[in-house]
Amino acid sequence: MGVSTARPQEGVAVVTVDYPPVNALPVQGWYDLATAVHAAGSDPGVRCVVLTATGRGFNAGVDIKEVRRSAGHDALIGANRGCYEAFAAVYDCEVPVVAAVHGFCLGGGIGLVGNADAIVASEDATFGLPELDRGALGAATHLARLVPQHLMRALYYTSRTAAAEELHRHGSVWRVVPRERLRAAALELAGEIAAKDGSLIRLAKAAINGIDPVDVRRSYRFEQGFTFEANLSGVADRVRAAFGTDRPAGQGQHP
Repeated sequence: MGVSTARPQEGVAVVTVDYPPVNALPVQGWYDLATAVHAAGSDPGVRCVVLTATGRGFNAGVDIKEVRRSAGHDALIGANRGCYEAFAAVYDCEVPVVAAVHGFCLGGGIGLVGNADAIVASEDATFGLPELDRGALGAATHLARLVPQHLMRALYYTSRTAAAEELHRHGSVWRVVPRERLRAAALELAGEIAAKDGSLIRLAKAAINGIDPVDVRRSYRFEQGFTFEANLSGVADRVRAAFGTDRPAGQGQHP
């Protein structure tokens, strides 16, 4: 269990997340993921990184149970900072990052793939931000990199998900393949990227990041401020208390 790195082929590093049962990462897990991606991208022998996961889905976001167990705001602050570091590590990785997504990609998973350079997904992959159902906000910055603006807003407000094939039609998913072909398809794309000159591919990554119209680090940090405000006001606790129960999250709200 945890985060591991392998080198299955020349020039390619595979960073794998394994936090059963659903890959909802604890605070330390986000920091470990950031460290692994940074280390892989800093290796002069690596020209492309593949980010993948084991188990039922790619990523279910933050470990809500850890936040519930923690007194005060320490776990929330840790999760905010850990997610920020992990998302930034993917974006700032010195070489391109290919996300290989299967099953569910939710919450923090959107932050990871939204900052990746390319996405290969299995046919069963779904993408979404259930943040409003979990007493949180954030990663709209990254969902906006995957779907058009109005679709992003509708998905965000409703907590609905979009299928891999839909994202493929919008151009944000490179390929959609059967589940059993996902790793091979991701490695195929990574191998094609890794065949480029290592110095030039690093310059290309820096150049493309430099022309992004939105500073994803600052934009996401802005969103996180509202997550903390929701916690200080008590609304986040109320929504989290209803999460996983039959009680409506809005119960007890006042106009």
